[in-house]
Amino acid sequence: MSISYNKLWKLLIDKGTNKTKLRDATHMSSSTMAKLGNNQAVALPVLEKICAELDCNIGDIMEFTDLETVKKELAK
Repeated sequence: MSISYNKLWKLLIDKGTNKTKLRDATHMSSSTMAKLGNNQAVALPVLEKICAELDCNIGDIMEFTDLETVKKELAK
């Protein structure tokens, strides 16, 4: 499954903050931040903390980019 957090990075810019401030505010590990930077899956509670900190919804920080591949896998 392909995930993109490009919306998160754009939102950080719009809110005048950065990755380090977000990591500190949410008590996120540097390895979790690295996963976000590499568009890898992270635990839902992490995304929940990010949304709470940025006062947004999950669709404002991420999106699925390859649902057709997932659909094909489910059809097997």
